[in-house]
Amino acid sequence: QAQLVESGGGVVQAGGSLRLSCAASGSISRFNTMGWYRQVPGNQRELVATITRGGTTNYADSVKGRFTISTDNAKNTVDLQMTSLKVEDTAVYYCYARYTLSFLWGQGTQVTVSS
Repeated sequence: QAQLVESGGGVVQAGGSLRLSCAASGSISRFNTMGWYRQVPGNQRELVATITRGGTTNYADSVKGRFTISTDNAKNTVDLQMTSLKVEDTAVYYCYARYTLSFLWGQGTQVTVSS
């Protein structure tokens, strides 16, 4: 079955960088939209960044100028380059992919930013 597998999470000091990667089984060309969401305990899962098959990107205001989402068709991945990380970026990050009739979530990966 189709699945999304995340990697790259971990612990980083404030001001540092991390790169998250989400690998999809099969070609990512099947997806209309891919992206990243995040969630902290007690809060709603919120959008971080999305990218469409046509290359249109959308970012949460809180990460604009610091995070960059991109796709790699050869590797079937969607990546999130995170720079200038803040303590408030700490969350579980989830990969997301939507195609015409359904959608997928990754299992989530922890990102912890320390002061």
